[in-house]
Amino acid sequence: MRLIRELLRRKLRTSLTILGITIGIWSLVVFSSMANKINSFVDAGSAMYAGKIIVTDGQSFGTTPIRLDAVEDIAALDGVAAVDPQVQVFWTPDEGISFGVPKTVTGLLPGADGGRGFQLELASGRELTVEDAGNLVVLGADIAKEYSVTAGETVEIHGRTFEVVGTYLPTLAAADTDSHVPLGTAQELYLATLPPLVAEAVEASDLANQIVVYPEADQDPAAVAAAIEATVDNSVALTGAEFEEVIGSSSAIFNAIIIGVAAISLVVGGLSVINTMAMSVAERTREIGIKRAIGGPRGRIIRELVAEAGLIGLIGGLLGLGLGALVVFLANEAGRSGGTVLFDLTPGTALFAVGFSTILGMLAGIIPAWSAARLDPVSALRYE
Repeated sequence: MRLIRELLRRKLRTSLTILGITIGIWSLVVFSSMANKINSFVDAGSAMYAGKIIVTDGQSFGTTPIRLDAVEDIAALDGVAAVDPQVQVFWTPDEGISFGVPKTVTGLLPGADGGRGFQLELASGRELTVEDAGNLVVLGADIAKEYSVTAGETVEIHGRTFEVVGTYLPTLAAADTDSHVPLGTAQELYLATLPPLVAEAVEASDLANQIVVYPEADQDPAAVAAAIEATVDNSVALTGAEFEEVIGSSSAIFNAIIIGVAAISLVVGGLSVINTMAMSVAERTREIGIKRAIGGPRGRIIRELVAEAGLIGLIGGLLGLGLGALVVFLANEAGRSGGTVLFDLTPGTALFAVGFSTILGMLAGIIPAWSAARLDPVSALRYE
């Protein structure tokens, strides 16, 4: 209570200092929560693509057809364990320009991966089978939540009504915004998205736009990828390591931005605390002189002033955390209906934000506290 009374003696100055720290911690919480979501997505994506090679047409990654007979050529290569031809299209024709991770529809052959693919757990219903055909779909967690459907209900995809035969549990990866349909059905959807001249020249059953290759466990994925590119004309083979390198570099840039935000909050908040505590020491010079004259040790004076500065940082941190948590909650709720959840405020982030602001205040208070403790008692008593 004594510390609070001391702070209330300088209400305006203390409030402005706390406000500066609050804004810095608020930005730190919001950006860190976004970084948490991106990092979890990247980590899950790395696990999802680990041990895979994604083969696409070399002209435009995953957006132009690749000949389906390339599957046999790839399967014949040494070191290839399984080949899974797929067709992937956006959930709606304009899905690619939406904010956030786009919803997709992936047509595949059940079991073509030989059990080597990313394992998804069902929340309801069942997986697709080899015998399935037509408008059947298994939905990723985010899509199922967006449309509030479970197995046995229906959804609209590209103007067609699909029966939902199953839904998946959340993975925090791209699988949450993906859906699985029989390969033949996806080929029909994909054909309808192609330019008329291209669509007239091909059959739906000959189409694929990515081929997922699983190398043998003892094979070097990079060597297998090189062999695929040498065998299949105009193809690009992306390994899991290359995926992690490309996506990881983007994540590293965003994390660097977070460090920059933290540095700015450190400078602004720290200078504010130093200014407030320096003014406090100037106003309390006689009081400090009396304490020193009656035998008050320097260490006690330092502890009292550092504790005041730490309390300023703690209050600012708690307010910044509360404001950041509110923004994160409202933003996630606003985007949830569209399947866009961009923030993940973890307990670790919350503790770091409050601890960071408290330590920041204490460190910034050391300089004024040290100056106060070194005041000459006689001179301090004469101070007006």
